[in-house]
This record gives sequence, structure tokens and C-alpha cells, in this order.
Amino acid sequence: MINTDHPLRIAIAGLGFGETVHIPASSFNKNIELIGLWHPRPERLKEACNKHNLHAYESWENLVNDSEIDGIIIATPPAPRYELALEAIEAGKHLLLEKPTCLNSDEVKELQRNALQRNTKIAVDYEYRAVPLFMQAKRIIEKNLDEPYFVKLDWLMSSRANPDRPWNWYSDKDSGGGVLGALGTHAFDMIHWLIGPTHSLSAINSTSIKERVCPQSKTIRQVTSEDVSISQLQIKSINNNLIPVQVNLSAVTKQSRGFSLEIYGSTGTLVLSSDNQNDYVHGFGLWYSTKGEVLKNIQPDTDLSFSKIWTDGRIAPVARIQSWWAQSIKDGTPVIPGLAEGLASQKVCDKVKESNSMGMKLEIN
Repeated sequence: MINTDHPLRIAIAGLGFGETVHIPASSFNKNIELIGLWHPRPERLKEACNKHNLHAYESWENLVNDSEIDGIIIATPPAPRYELALEAIEAGKHLLLEKPTCLNSDEVKELQRNALQRNTKIAVDYEYRAVPLFMQAKRIIEKNLDEPYFVKLDWLMSSRANPDRPWNWYSDKDSGGGVLGALGTHAFDMIHWLIGPTHSLSAINSTSIKERVCPQSKTIRQVTSEDVSISQLQIKSINNNLIPVQVNLSAVTKQSRGFSLEIYGSTGTLVLSSDNQNDYVHGFGLWYSTKGEVLKNIQPDTDLSFSKIWTDGRIAPVARIQSWWAQSIKDGTPVIPGLAEGLASQKVCDKVKESNSMGMKLEIN
């Protein structure tokens, strides 16, 4: 039983994004007390625990069976996430999961079923929902923008554009690698949050750089994950109409435009964009026009602004997601974004892959 008078006692699993973003974010949260870390490589775990003065959990079983731990942030690569999360839920732990939540929607459904049985709160780190300009865009859409005629989302990045970048799990579709897991799961969640759920889609995926050198085996390995994905979606509006949405994702576009979301409606136009490929917050701009006027730059309302920002702009929105998760556990209220949102996004990712394979337009069930 969690003592709601004290901070949520947590551990972090995974030391990539977990160490660079989740550790500093959790240190800022008054509702969270970070106790320890887990990582499968003992030497890496020891290094991080010594650096941050945290307890080292040398096995996953030791962590999930520790009665002093209320919740776990799982920030591992995607492949082991389902099994780790399932064991933690069965041990009664609340979870904050990185995305993609799992490798497929069936796994997300199984986590959802077990979490409901044990009344555990499972948040998903869709951190763009916590970025002030995205939250401001949501307000404008709800208050001022009629049902859109057309939505276009371009997310054109260069993170995998270098053919000399080594082969790793990102290169392997069976390990959850690819631009859909990295960007698509965020993109589809944004669209669901801002506009509405996906009704149907057709998609084309491709792999531009087909081979990379594996540093462990010193051999050339095939890249099986997609680095480009183009989707045509039909989104169901609150009026039950179908809105056309174009989503273009790439991880191999050098000197590209970065992120751009354009929403066109009968009463106005909204544009949210950033050409900063290294930061979630710094560099984003929001523009809005109504009644045929020119686009005007919009700043977020003061109540949406962060109370603290870091040089690494990813930390502030992740801290906000952590705070929402901790508050939902203390209050006993539903956590958003949670597994329901994770499942909705994962269903679209699954159907994008299926549509590409079959060459067909598919509906989302």
C-alpha cells in the first residue's frame, strides 16, 4: 500500500534515455523519490549508481520483489519491455513505460488486462503532450479551430542518414527498431490527441540503408527495419466525419526540415514546427491564423509554461509526464497518457506495417 503522504518511491530500468533524461527529471519532482537503478550489464549499472549515488539492483527479480519500491520507469530498448513490464505488474508495481510500449498491440492488450486486474497505474511517456506549445495548440484546436479539412505531419530527421552508423537493435524490425517505433508512435498519438482516432489507413515503408556493420560481430548485417514511412490516414472527427491526414516519417533525410504539423480548417490554419533535430522543446514555434489573416506567432499561456527548464529540452516535458503519473497514483485517478493511448498508437503502427506488406487500405478495429 502506497503511503500518499510521502513521495512515490521508484527505480529506473535502462540507462540510455533513462540516465540522460529520466534521472534528472525525477530529481526535480517533489512527488518522486528515486531509490535505485537496474541494467543488465553489471559494470554499466555500477558506474551509473556510483555517479548518481543510487542503489544498484543486480537482478530484475530483486527490483520487482522489493517492497520499498512503488513504481518503475522502464526505459530499456523495446524488445524486453513487455516481459519486464508484465513481471512488474504481477508484482504490483506501477509503471511508466517508454515508447513504443510493446512490439505489437496484442502485447499492449495483455499488459492492460493485467494492470486492470491489479489496479496498477501504467503511464506511457508521450512527452509531446506535456510540451507547452503542443498544449497551446490543443487549446486553439478545441476553442477556435473548426473541424479540419486536411492535416499534414512531416517528421524528417537525419539520425540514421549516416551509412557508417553501426548496426544495433534499431536496425532490426523484430527488436522494435525503425522509424515507426521511434517517431511514428509519437506522431500517431499526437494526431489522436489533437484531432481524433484513426479509422483507416494505407501506407508505404522502405529501408534506404540496407546494410550496416555490427560492431560486436565485425560483420555486415542486413537492416530489416524501415527508415522511411509514408501513411495516408482517415481520422474520425468529433462529428463522426473522416478527415484526411498525411504522415511522412524519415530517419535518413540530411539537411531536412525536421518536424512540421499543419492543420487546415474552414476557420483557420495552425502550424507547429521545429527544425531543431536535437531537442523536443527548444526551436519549436506555433503559428495560427483565422479569417484569412496572415499566420501569427503564438506563445503558450503562462499556466502551460514549465517552472524549470534544462539545457536538454527533453527533461522538462518528461518531468511533467512523471508528475502526472505520480499524481494519478496518489489520487487514484486514471493516468493519461496511459496504456489506452499506447494501444491506440500501436494499433496504427501495426496496421501501417500490414498495409505496406499487403498493399491495401486497412481499417483500424
